[in-house]
Amino acid sequence: MEFSYGQDPGAPIRSGVPEHGRIPKYYAAKVEIAALLAELGEGELLPTERELALRFEVSRETLRQALRELILEGRLRRLGRGTVVAGPKMEQPLSLASYTEGVRGQGRRPGRNLVSLDRFPCPPRLAADLGLEVGDAVWHMERVLLADDERVGLESTYVAVGRAPDLDTDFTPDSSFYAYLHERLGIGFGDADERLETVLATPREALLIGTPGALPMLLIHRLSRDTAGRPLERVRSLYRGDRFSFTTHLGTSARG
Repeated sequence: MEFSYGQDPGAPIRSGVPEHGRIPKYYAAKVEIAALLAELGEGELLPTERELALRFEVSRETLRQALRELILEGRLRRLGRGTVVAGPKMEQPLSLASYTEGVRGQGRRPGRNLVSLDRFPCPPRLAADLGLEVGDAVWHMERVLLADDERVGLESTYVAVGRAPDLDTDFTPDSSFYAYLHERLGIGFGDADERLETVLATPREALLIGTPGALPMLLIHRLSRDTAGRPLERVRSLYRGDRFSFTTHLGTSARG
């Protein structure tokens, strides 16, 4: 297999090849397969492992390592017994826009499957976040996030029962919680603090989302406040790293 590791210095990223020019065989195969994906296009079936190994003159195990990385990066996906070219990742804005708005903005159909809706006495740490007394009643709503019926994430929402007293009877679980608060309860969102990190899903989370446990996930912790500055909700959102990227707009600010 021939492999060219030269790259235009003006390219946006380096090719991943060390300056000494020696690269692992799996990485060379990965680059060749990536070029093949561009030729095939979204949804097209990849040739079999045997065919690819012969084509790129590598062992089946070397080829599988290249394919595993491309799957983890979201460029390939398993479909039945085959592997197909994946579509582009969905871009979710890091803003007060809801998941529903973000997915619709990508031309996809958002949805949610309710896992559980429980009411329990608020523990100390959550009480501090939500501005409540320990023992006050709190809702915990857990939902699987969908995009065109594909499971892409898992969301846990904590909100005081006092803010949404009829959540268990008055809210449609597959709809937008933000829209419910605004349109039905007259509660507007003011601002929020968010923290983003990379994690691996727990066995339970992987089962609910339908992914391998080794798939990297993007985890967002959010604490939202209403327009009066009062704590409103704490949300833990887990997104598939192979299906999502996040965007934000950065502006300048005056410096003293």
